[in-house]
Amino acid sequence: MSATTRITVTLPSDQVAELRKITDNVSGYVAEAVARQIRHKLLVDELERYQRESGAFTEEELTEAWARLFGHADRTEDTAA
Repeated sequence: MSATTRITVTLPSDQVAELRKITDNVSGYVAEAVARQIRHKLLVDELERYQRESGAFTEEELTEAWARLFGHADRTEDTAA
C-alpha cells in the first residue's frame, strides 16, 4: 500500500449525504474517484501528444476505437447514462 496524506475536503452537504448512502468508506471512494480522474487526464494528454506527432485520428480509427470501448460502432449513441 502506498503512503497516505490526510487532507480536508469541503463538499456540498447534499453530496456528502448521497455519498454516505453509497459507501461507509468515504476516503476509499474519494481516492478511487481521484485516481480515475488522474488516469483520464493522463490518457487525454497521451492522445493529444499522439495527434500532435502523428496527425488527427481518422473517422475509421475513431469508429474502431469506439467499437472496442463500447462494443458497437455507433458513436451517436449516448453512453454517458
